[in-house]
Amino acid sequence: MAIIEKIDHADALSGRRFRYYEFVMAASCVILVCSNIIGAGKVASVGGFSFGAGVLFFPLSYIAGDVLTEVYGYARARRVFWASVSAAAFAAAMAAFITAVPPSPDWNVDVGGLSRQDAFALNFAQAPRIVAASCLAIWAGEFVNAYVLAKMKIATAGKNLWMRMIGSTAAGQAVDKIIFYPLAFGGVWETSLVLKVMATNYALQVAWEALLTPATYRIVGFMKRAEGVDVYDRETDFTPFSVKF
Repeated sequence: MAIIEKIDHADALSGRRFRYYEFVMAASCVILVCSNIIGAGKVASVGGFSFGAGVLFFPLSYIAGDVLTEVYGYARARRVFWASVSAAAFAAAMAAFITAVPPSPDWNVDVGGLSRQDAFALNFAQAPRIVAASCLAIWAGEFVNAYVLAKMKIATAGKNLWMRMIGSTAAGQAVDKIIFYPLAFGGVWETSLVLKVMATNYALQVAWEALLTPATYRIVGFMKRAEGVDVYDRETDFTPFSVKF
């Protein structure tokens, strides 16, 4: 049976090598970038029910945040949040630059009634605004999620993981949505559509987290056994303005 060491302070992990931490960091960066660039700008409709297409994948970033905070503690989760935001900011800058570069006449031919440049801009020109809004929203939402999860873990002595995950997600997603949708789509979409998608996406993402709770339980259990640690943030500095462990 694997030995799991309970840790009360992140400093106790200094110098320790982990097997999966970097993989979770990489996954978090990819999920955030792809959700912003690919999923956030489209409103999908299934059976007359409208929702932001990114809702299908973006909640995975909150699940990753829950796993990070639960297994490695707030300080290491905080570093991943900053890495994810930095990756999204770079993607936004790259999209803006490539969209602005003058196209080659040989490439910029009409395709389906639009020039290739217009079609490219239609897909990517809004990305900087979307990602800028998302960077602020994810920054605030993820930190609220991690903070609530860490504090609830101490209050419950590590019990009731399902309640802690759903409660922290509900708090973090509320902050995320209140920031993201007005900044990303205000003045672009009708106000009624912004409010509708904001409310439906919030409900869907919290519900999605709840449905994935059994899988998250298995992942958390596996990670704790593999890493041999279970961190309780009793003496953690919860400032978001740091990347220190």
